[in-house]
Amino acid sequence: MPQAQRSVKLKCAKLGYQYVVNHFLTCLLLPIMAMVFVQAIQLGPEEISNHYTKTVCSSFVVILVSILYFMSRPRGVYLVDYACYKPPLSLRVPFSIFMEHSRIILSSEPKSVEFQLKILERSGLGEDTCLPPAIHCIPPAPSLDTAREEAEMVIFSVMDSLFKKTEVKPKDIDFLIVNCSLFSPTPSLSAMVVNKYKMRDNIKSYNLSGMGCSAGLISIDLARDLLQVHPKSIAVVVSTEIITPNYYRGKDRSMLLPNCLFRMGGAAILLSNKWWADQRRAKYKLLHTVRTHKGSNDKSYNCVFETEDSEGKTGISLSKDLMAIAGEALKSNITSLGPLVLPPSEQLLFLLSLIGRKVFNSKLKPYIPDFKQAFEHFCIHAGGRAVIDELQKNLQLSAEHVEASRMTLHRFGNTSSSSLWYELSYIEAKGRMKKGDTIWQIAFGSGFKCNSAVWKCNKTIKTPSDGPWSDCIHKYPVYIPEIVKL
Repeated sequence: MPQAQRSVKLKCAKLGYQYVVNHFLTCLLLPIMAMVFVQAIQLGPEEISNHYTKTVCSSFVVILVSILYFMSRPRGVYLVDYACYKPPLSLRVPFSIFMEHSRIILSSEPKSVEFQLKILERSGLGEDTCLPPAIHCIPPAPSLDTAREEAEMVIFSVMDSLFKKTEVKPKDIDFLIVNCSLFSPTPSLSAMVVNKYKMRDNIKSYNLSGMGCSAGLISIDLARDLLQVHPKSIAVVVSTEIITPNYYRGKDRSMLLPNCLFRMGGAAILLSNKWWADQRRAKYKLLHTVRTHKGSNDKSYNCVFETEDSEGKTGISLSKDLMAIAGEALKSNITSLGPLVLPPSEQLLFLLSLIGRKVFNSKLKPYIPDFKQAFEHFCIHAGGRAVIDELQKNLQLSAEHVEASRMTLHRFGNTSSSSLWYELSYIEAKGRMKKGDTIWQIAFGSGFKCNSAVWKCNKTIKTPSDGPWSDCIHKYPVYIPEIVKL
């Protein structure tokens, strides 16, 4: 009982501290306004006239400064709507089929098969993740044609869905940005989209490749920059990863890991700066984007690397230092993000902690800001179970905060840069997104990069009747054991 009472007192003290610091200006202005009001009552007619003239002049200056401020501030960028790809059930890869194919393809390498089995048991993936048609063949039959077919299947599907949702015509699009890290054909994927939908001749299109799982937020950042320069414009961002040409068929363990985690997926997002036309119907407003690049460090640069094994087979090699490098990138990113989003109470505690470590004792444990004070929802890149576990621990998040990430990994696997949009769709499907809520999207990618985007919900989102979760949201959340015995 004494411990419980002490815990309650500490919580009350913390809440009181947060309220006073976060509302410091309000607490300061109220008594000042009361004093001004009392003095105004005691003034005579002549003094009131003099004060009236001064007030009018002051008001004119304030109005002029306000007009100049609103004219010079960056344009608002709104997310009107988005669409996620939902693979057909015929492309499902249950554990039994995945392992059967592995045993046949790697029949001479039983240790590599056993390694994949252990990874799959601990992966956090479920039985409904999907791989493209070419990977279902025994042995897999990737080619340039089958890779293009997968790209068309995914990208055209999400584009069709996006145009249907938003009622925007392809010729209305001013900017098109397509990101796909490992498949970069000629003509580009962005050119493929322009050709399919017969977009305008003067459309400005961009094709980003080689930027890893965080490329989706890089595309959002690029779209934001373009929309803040060009008024009355619309941008479409397409994020995907084409699996077909990148399925590793060798025996190197560091390169077999992506085979167990990466699955089909894609998303298309429509952004606009037309506040008079799209502000009301838009789902979200973009508040901040923060990008961190650790490529100057050799270990960071090499930790996710496309290379050839000893037999000349191409694959993606993942370093054992990946999680440590991701942690360092995260620290740098939240150091830049914190001042933009954290309430004054958390910023003050962080500052005092920093001063204490610098001045008094460098071994003092640094204060980790409580980002739950700044965000209602967290969309953490579903790169793997270890990634989600590490961020939940470091940011002191609850199980509900990382639920969207874990369930996305379970249902769809690691869909690379598009995973953040499946997570946002999960939160909406659960009916949890309310007007005024803030969302933190955070992703990691090769290079090594850590990128963040912060959104504010424009309106309470009704539970959608369609989307990637429409036929299974009632089953989630599900319990995911530490090890699934296969």
